[in-house]
Amino acid sequence: MSRATDDKPELSRRRLLGTAGAAGAAGLALGAAGGAGVYAAAAGRDSGSSPALSTVGSTEVVFHGKHQAGITTPLQSRGHLIAFDLAPGAGRKEAAALLRRWSATAAELMAGRAPAADTGIARDAGPSSLTVTFGFGRTFFDRTGLTARRPVELDPLPSFSSDALDPKRSEGDLWVQIGANDALVAFHALRALQKDAGSAARVRWQMNGFNRSPGATAGPMTARNLMGQVDGTNNPKPTEPDFDRRIFVPAGGAQPWMAGGSYAVVRRIRMLLDDWEQLPLKKQEQVIGRRKADGAPLTGGTETTKLDLDKFGPDGKLVIPDNAHARISAPEQNGGAAMLRRPFSFHDGIAADGAPDAGLLFICWQADPLRGFVPVQRKLDRGDALSPFIRHESSGLFAVPGGPDRGEYVGQRLLES
Repeated sequence: MSRATDDKPELSRRRLLGTAGAAGAAGLALGAAGGAGVYAAAAGRDSGSSPALSTVGSTEVVFHGKHQAGITTPLQSRGHLIAFDLAPGAGRKEAAALLRRWSATAAELMAGRAPAADTGIARDAGPSSLTVTFGFGRTFFDRTGLTARRPVELDPLPSFSSDALDPKRSEGDLWVQIGANDALVAFHALRALQKDAGSAARVRWQMNGFNRSPGATAGPMTARNLMGQVDGTNNPKPTEPDFDRRIFVPAGGAQPWMAGGSYAVVRRIRMLLDDWEQLPLKKQEQVIGRRKADGAPLTGGTETTKLDLDKFGPDGKLVIPDNAHARISAPEQNGGAAMLRRPFSFHDGIAADGAPDAGLLFICWQADPLRGFVPVQRKLDRGDALSPFIRHESSGLFAVPGGPDRGEYVGQRLLES
């Protein structure tokens, strides 16, 4: 299907976006009005006028920039993670052509425009905070003859006691993260990129995730995971003075093409929900070290109150147990090690034993995984009270280069230098 033009009755995604800019505050009113806003939009379409997109649909994330989108972008409600392997015989030339195609398609989709030969899946929607993020696995450098430019940060992760890893759902030459606040927009991007891969790369594995939808709560709040816990309270904030140093690779490093980039650790973590849900509330809170209702530390305050790790209760025991997840993973307990967690939940049906195949698509970002993810996970591995209730079933580590300048494609500084 070709892109709609102004002399045709159907509206293109570009034209819909044009109405959103003019709507401005009206978009906010539509979001607040709920059913009334939906009726008004439908009425506008019936009368032949261009309906304004809601605030969810009109939000656009820029593709080009110092960093790739999808790292510090607020969590979206839908996500897809896909790993590809280059096809047999494909090398550096084919990889460059593929990244060029993918980057062009991603830029169009994130701007709310339909790429060439579009499927029409998301033709009624705006960009809906769509982000597409690309990364390279360790084996990518072997396949493209670029082993001399492989960062040491891509050295294999160590094994952990909670690992039950499926190699068929782990690693990969190329990794793509898709996020959007509309399920059809997210799937549209997934389908477009899969088609763009053509004969150059084959899907190795794919995982689908979700988070709470925008507007589902009275106000913005930290996400909850499928255990019902507030998850992400201690994430480093972009306003912190050392945020960039912890999360992004600085210029002047051993691999200049990674300047402005980051390293993503991706883990499919199965939650043993039947076991977890048998625990009484008080025990769940002791396992985590925080109140389930609001995410506040067991030592008191609000969600953002600092953990009082030295506080004892009337019984003479630590209020936050010595094996509580919040204590063991706290940066101050790990030499300041920090990572930006940006996960999706998943539910892939019911397993053979009748338990839900559900949990967390854990994604964390850091300038160096050996200083971020690894030391924290090693410490969790030695005695985290949460460990009996989770299982790591797949793993991947990917180098995510900095964002492309206009006229560039992702990875160009590696593949053409």
